[in-house]
Amino acid sequence: MLSLQVSSVKYIPRIYWFVILATSTLGTTLSDYADRTLNLGYARGSAILVTLLGLTLFFWKLTQNSLSVTQIANRKAEAFYWMTILISNTLGTALGDFMADDSGLGFAGGALVIACLLIIIVFLHYCTKVSGIVLFWLAFILTRPFGATFGDLLTKASNKGGFDLGTKGTSLILFSLLWILLYFETKKIKSQSI
Repeated sequence: MLSLQVSSVKYIPRIYWFVILATSTLGTTLSDYADRTLNLGYARGSAILVTLLGLTLFFWKLTQNSLSVTQIANRKAEAFYWMTILISNTLGTALGDFMADDSGLGFAGGALVIACLLIIIVFLHYCTKVSGIVLFWLAFILTRPFGATFGDLLTKASNKGGFDLGTKGTSLILFSLLWILLYFETKKIKSQSI
């Protein structure tokens, strides 16, 4: 799917969001491997990923003179874009796990803190002149730990602080929501091209 996305000359919502979903899943796997299998822990794993993310953004800006996500003009910029997406998703999982487990906030507390940060970013977007590119990447990075903490809140057993809805039911609900949003996004794109 990534090759379809990279070779596409226009935005096709189903392909794009499938690749985002795939990088999110891969990011979760990589994060869990680093944090649990390699025993780096959530804090150290997050620190390594923040460094990798910073370096990726630095070299993207250095070589492309922009971090814009709306005007990716060549394959190199697109490679930086997808690398940033993957690292952000991996970081998001590690950060979400850190907030839910190591920080003592729990699933609900972690989700609430991240939701508040996202609301602040929305406020900054509409009420200040802070760079839209900076706000986009901050928001994108924070959506993954929000998803991790909120997803855990929905799926984990009640004795662990969750709502005990299970992974199958929660996944079905979230996947259905994704498809509904994709339907409307695709419809919007088609109506704009007419």
